[in-house]
Amino acid sequence: MDDDALRRQLTGLLDGVGAHMPFDEAVADFPDDAINRRPPNVDYTPWHLLEHLRRTQADILDYVVNEAYVESSWPADFWPDRDATTTREMFDQTIRAFRADLVALRALVADPARDLFAIIPGTPGHTLLREVRIDADHNAYHVGEFAILRQVMGTWPPGHS
Repeated sequence: MDDDALRRQLTGLLDGVGAHMPFDEAVADFPDDAINRRPPNVDYTPWHLLEHLRRTQADILDYVVNEAYVESSWPADFWPDRDATTTREMFDQTIRAFRADLVALRALVADPARDLFAIIPGTPGHTLLREVRIDADHNAYHVGEFAILRQVMGTWPPGHS
């Protein structure tokens, strides 16, 4: 496989195309009254899950680009407090920030001057390819989970299939 083809496949993976639901489809038209509601048998809200996605992706991006990266604390730095709630404005800000970091990761992958296989300084042999694959895998898992929570909570708009 040539370099351009690999980069196209990685950006597609980040975008959630192919076998996964894209992030934008999963979060579209999410109702205000469900942002802070806990689904049955779940210890977090839809916002908690999206904020976890945002925080994790931001951490991966920082790991890739920041030579002075400081490891975050699991799970405290990756999830909001269990009792934390948000407003519609902050819910939308979580979505915007997730998208912005995704654009930044895509730009790194698309940059032909960046070696996907080069070891990231200060890491135990990790590469941009590895980190993008982890991010895309993590996102696909939780976007799918978010879509299922929507089904369980009855928050899909009428006519969604």
